[in-house]
Amino acid sequence: MLAWAPLAHAQAPAVPDPTAYVRARAADAAGAAHLASAGYAAALRAAPEDEVVALRAYRQALAAGDYVLASRAGAALVKAGVAPPDTALLALAVALRSGDRAGAGRAADLIAKGPFDFLVPALQAWLAFDRGEDAVAVLDAAPGDALARRYTRQHRILLLIATKRTNEAMAALAAELASDDRDDARIDAAILLGETGAREQARRLLAGDRPEFERLRKQLGKRDKPDALFGASRMFLELAVEIADEDMAQLSVLLTRAALLLDPQDDRARLFLAEALSHGGSDDLALATLAEIRQDSAFARGAAAGRVAALRRADRMAEALLLAEKLARDSQATSADSETWGDMLVDQGSFDLAANAYAAAIARDGGDSSWLLHYLRGRALDHAGRWDEALPALQRAVALGPDQAPALKYLGYAQVARGENIAEAQALLERASTLKPDDAEIADSLAWAYYQRGDVAKALPLLEQAVQGDPAAARANEHLGDAYWRLGRHYEARYAWRAAALTAENDAPARLEAKLANGLKPQPN
Repeated sequence: MLAWAPLAHAQAPAVPDPTAYVRARAADAAGAAHLASAGYAAALRAAPEDEVVALRAYRQALAAGDYVLASRAGAALVKAGVAPPDTALLALAVALRSGDRAGAGRAADLIAKGPFDFLVPALQAWLAFDRGEDAVAVLDAAPGDALARRYTRQHRILLLIATKRTNEAMAALAAELASDDRDDARIDAAILLGETGAREQARRLLAGDRPEFERLRKQLGKRDKPDALFGASRMFLELAVEIADEDMAQLSVLLTRAALLLDPQDDRARLFLAEALSHGGSDDLALATLAEIRQDSAFARGAAAGRVAALRRADRMAEALLLAEKLARDSQATSADSETWGDMLVDQGSFDLAANAYAAAIARDGGDSSWLLHYLRGRALDHAGRWDEALPALQRAVALGPDQAPALKYLGYAQVARGENIAEAQALLERASTLKPDDAEIADSLAWAYYQRGDVAKALPLLEQAVQGDPAAARANEHLGDAYWRLGRHYEARYAWRAAALTAENDAPARLEAKLANGLKPQPN
């Protein structure tokens, strides 16, 4: 049995309640997380061997931060032999938090048998550190694949710091940062250096005028001494960060909840927990998690940015817009703050204001070198009807990102659509097509360049490819109809135009209606 006992309180026999599960599901669907958690707890008491109830109770408890219910449900899943692999990760966190070294060892052994085995060498080393053994030697002797070695390399540095082998640690950290200068690596090392008396080295790692680093410097030496709880919490958070951009919200919730159980002070874990909850549809929980981050936290600004993102996902746009504008206009605003504000203005159709926001993002530190910001500004200017200003912005984007298909595609098609620099635009679109040969929009845009230059036969297969890739695309269907008409295939042309009319917007429906009625005018000789 895993180390569930410390948090799994004994329960008195319960009278079966067949409605508890239904009530819990209803609360879950309504976003009432804590009510749902209580409902699942009642359902699990009534049916402790029901695997479906146990699994739903487990996931809901993790979302709500109910470690007692998560432990009970996890134990039920283990007993039934259907526990998901991540239950062992939570079991390890529970055991460490409860001071149950034997339970932590059993959980680590179970993790070694599953898909998270790459974490085990570093976990075992931290457990050895708590036992007073030479943790670095344990880590150096551990086998492991490339993924495991990446974790062992990072945690070897932390263990060197924890064992006060500071010079070795700083040399290894310098090499690590030279290849991948991650904030998390700096912060974790600085925290441990502060706790082991090497505060000058810690301050050097957090040098500069970044507000979050300034606050972190003030907090050096105010944490607990290094132990396996610290090491495991960082390991779980590292994995959560790595999968943040993937569709793995449930695992992210587990990892960040486990990290917070081990280190309740880690506001970085709260940021990623809130993001995972938001992606999973638990909007109120996400916002409540962000609200736990104090205004004097080093990550208070990250919490505000996370709140904007969570409000957007919750479709609370008025609140999101107000907060995004406040952040973008703040004296400590970053390029990312202005970019987010610009993105939201684009969503609202406020293209002039969006262009100004992107200009502010470009003007801030590091912004001028971003192809993406110039591209976004150029696109906003174009939509605002300011093509003369959009053109140089888009050209700058392509110069900074010569292999960025979105910029190549937009600048290429914008010129083709206006009949400007078509040969140059065609070259841009051909480069974009080489980068993304299966992109339907690029295929349509390149085909239209060929069409505009009179090579309809060369355009046709690309247009057919574009429509096959995106059958509902109004522009591609209209272009395909035009190409068919020029080639004398009038029946197929009208079929394509009718398909385009199904999804056409703005002035396109009237134009398509005229084409369906009269076809295309003959081209001048």
